[in-house]
Amino acid sequence: ESYLSSLFKIIYDVLMKSVFLLISLLLSSLTFGHGAVYSTNDDDDFGREIIFPNIEGGVTIVSDLHTHSVFSDGHVWPNIRVEEAVRDGLDVIAITEHLEYQPHIEDIPHPDRNKSYYEAKEAAKNEDIIVINGSEITRQFPPGHINAIFINDANKLLNIDYGRLEEANDYIETLSEDIQRDYSNKPWFKEAILANLWSPIEALEEAKNQGAFTFWNHPSWTKESRDSLNRLSDMHQEMIAKDLLDGIEIVNGNYYSEEAFEVAIENNLTLIGTSDIHDLIDWDYPPSQNKHRPVTLILAKERTKASIKEALLSDKTVVWWKNTLIAKPKNMSSLLDASIVIADTEFLSQKSILKITIKNKSDAGFNLQNLDTHTFEDAENIIYLPPLSEITIGINDYKEGKDYYLKLKVLNALIAPRVNPVIIL
Repeated sequence: ESYLSSLFKIIYDVLMKSVFLLISLLLSSLTFGHGAVYSTNDDDDFGREIIFPNIEGGVTIVSDLHTHSVFSDGHVWPNIRVEEAVRDGLDVIAITEHLEYQPHIEDIPHPDRNKSYYEAKEAAKNEDIIVINGSEITRQFPPGHINAIFINDANKLLNIDYGRLEEANDYIETLSEDIQRDYSNKPWFKEAILANLWSPIEALEEAKNQGAFTFWNHPSWTKESRDSLNRLSDMHQEMIAKDLLDGIEIVNGNYYSEEAFEVAIENNLTLIGTSDIHDLIDWDYPPSQNKHRPVTLILAKERTKASIKEALLSDKTVVWWKNTLIAKPKNMSSLLDASIVIADTEFLSQKSILKITIKNKSDAGFNLQNLDTHTFEDAENIIYLPPLSEITIGINDYKEGKDYYLKLKVLNALIAPRVNPVIIL
């Protein structure tokens, strides 16, 4: 009896400790589940980190300035956005929620429109990443959707006037039958319409009062106006004339707009490329398939918020999309000079061949076309320089002691619509 009593006591103690441990773990997950970044997946086999060298006299900042979470129409918590950005090697991320369009507001009430920024900033407090506050000013076309980043208070970019309910009802009647059928019964829909009635010009003026950098999102989006870039609306022209619009997305997700690139050049707007991610980043850009999110490479003086904003306002960006670099000429030159370098040379006198080792210091693989009259000994006229690696080619008929300049066209880079840059090594 004494033996059985002791055995039962041991079993009881073990069970109670197990129950206590389980409860503690559950409470811990509830308390800290939306805090600092944490991942159960340490699989880095596919080298997902985005790497570009610093430009001469400055730094190359890898950024995604247009993302979403559950605090508007995204499907993940802000700490997941931060974790994904950390794993992708981003220096900067902005979670830019729709101010007016809040489909999850009943499930996740948040009267403070800065909430996703606070959550993301908390998640990033122990990480080497900069989180900046931003919002998406959402309107029917024109002007469509415009991001404002480096803001102080998102709430001031939203104005819901309940005294305009009759005007809102009239406005709803002008919307398509599909929109009315799908959304008119949603409890948040009427507020979204009321918010839409506030002048986007005034919203941008408030953003500018807060020192924001602003850019036009997905301007070639066919849901808005397919012809919007061939003939800018009066409202967009007014925004540009009043310096309320600083940049334009030439890349949004999987899509590149040649017309947006042209508008950027003609109106001196900063080139922006973003993921506009709503789901998991790995769903849209699986690293196992060697895919990467579109990013804006910001050519800044320092890795600080102030310097990054200054670079954006000074039109110093390069967009990386589907292994294509897109930039205005000066910015492209700065990045290519840092990325493609001569690592070594050797002259083979018996063959009159100059061996050149070319090194790629970036994550972009380059397709290079030889523009010189000299031919390559062991390669075709077009060569591929893999990311973060080097290749050696032989230049035929080289005269010893003579300076030689290798002239190459970069086929997967653009300095204007359908115009490739040329580099000389």
